Amino acid sequence: MARTLRPSCARSSTVARPGRSEVRLPDPQRSRIVLIGAGSYSDQDLPDLDTVRRTITDLAAVFTDPAHGLVPEHHCAVLLDDGDIRTVGRRLRAAAQEAEDLLLVYYAGHGLVAGRRHDLYLALPDSEFEAPEFGSLEYDKLRSAVLDSRAAAKLIVLDCCFSGRVVTDSMAGGAGEQLNRLDVEGTYVLTSAQRDQVALSLPGEDHTAFSGRLIRLLREGVVGGPELLTVDDLYRRLSATMTAEGLPVPLNRATRTASLIALGANRAYAAAAGPDLRKRVRAAVEQGKSGNWQGASEQLRRILDEQTRILGTGHEDTLRSRQWLAHSLGGAGDPAEAARLLRPLLTDHTHLLGPDHKDTLRSRQFLAVNLGEAGHREEAVAILRILLADRSRVLGPEDPQTLRTRHLLARNLALTGAVDEAAALLRQLVSERERILGAGHEHTERARTDLAGLGPEGGER
Repeated sequence: MARTLRPSCARSSTVARPGRSEVRLPDPQRSRIVLIGAGSYSDQDLPDLDTVRRTITDLAAVFTDPAHGLVPEHHCAVLLDDGDIRTVGRRLRAAAQEAEDLLLVYYAGHGLVAGRRHDLYLALPDSEFEAPEFGSLEYDKLRSAVLDSRAAAKLIVLDCCFSGRVVTDSMAGGAGEQLNRLDVEGTYVLTSAQRDQVALSLPGEDHTAFSGRLIRLLREGVVGGPELLTVDDLYRRLSATMTAEGLPVPLNRATRTASLIALGANRAYAAAAGPDLRKRVRAAVEQGKSGNWQGASEQLRRILDEQTRILGTGHEDTLRSRQWLAHSLGGAGDPAEAARLLRPLLTDHTHLLGPDHKDTLRSRQFLAVNLGEAGHREEAVAILRILLADRSRVLGPEDPQTLRTRHLLARNLALTGAVDEAAALLRQLVSERERILGAGHEHTERARTDLAGLGPEGGER
């Protein structure tokens, strides 16, 4: 990837922009991504590309990000400096066969031209500059593997020198024939440079010029842009940015259905929408606490759909809405369903936020509350015993949330017949709440009432 400072004018061949209402994110379980990067070469005539490793590593992180990514890690094959053409071919074919929704193949490295047709070859670590036909990945073979896939959308991204040849007038007899060969429904090809142009790696930058700006768009989003970013959206922004910076301008070739697939939520849009969504969640929770848990659950379900789409499934706000939606269902009279939803949420909270995060601790308490209300008092007691110790450790023994957990434990113990232990906990709780909150505080009064009667007053919602 030698430097060039004067990119030629962009030539783009695309279909009409699809309606925004049709744009969607790919199904993560039915999609596959293959990232191929070659940055180290045995042939001294092929200089090493130090930015490729960071480029491929960061692309993998973006595409598999739990909150904003496209696929889980096990659906993203990373082939970095793998010189075995058979391994590359095998992983590529496997992904092509498995993909049903999106198949994305990304290459970063040296692009080489050889043969009487001036075909494009994608260099691998053992490629030879003078004879790329042997030991390199021929673009035609990559393209054939992708086009043979049953995936609804197929995207090829080439970040290499001369990559524009695959969408202009090289290979097999001129522009018309080449473009027709790409006109398979659901395909999109994006290249980092023009037909005979070298791609850029700029001094001081961690990524290649093209991929670095793509990664930045995916990480930061487009201010004022749409909710979801399609490859067309990204292409237009990349073209404008790279033209303004005097960098090689990317090319693209697409059919309509491929343009409908988004490569991620617009994080700038999400950042703008987040505060309003949080405000609506707070209002719904207050509606539930005032007694209308059914209405709260309906509001939270609608908000959760928006957050999942805009923020992603792993976003902290999305997880919190899942938490309150489940708890509201319990408050509306279905604690068994609430507990069923809270179990996987607790797993997600622990994995994504950590076991000591305040939301993880709250999910444990909500699970215990709803299990108790569903008749599983012994399990609720077991959860609350451990939670009380953890909240005391993390928040402190006198924190209001710790005291609330102690109150819930006492109530559930009383309902299992462990009256003496419940009474001891409630006496301690009344004393601490009188000292911390005051004798007339509603929580102090509630604990005093429970101690006097050792009778249930319902779950703490």
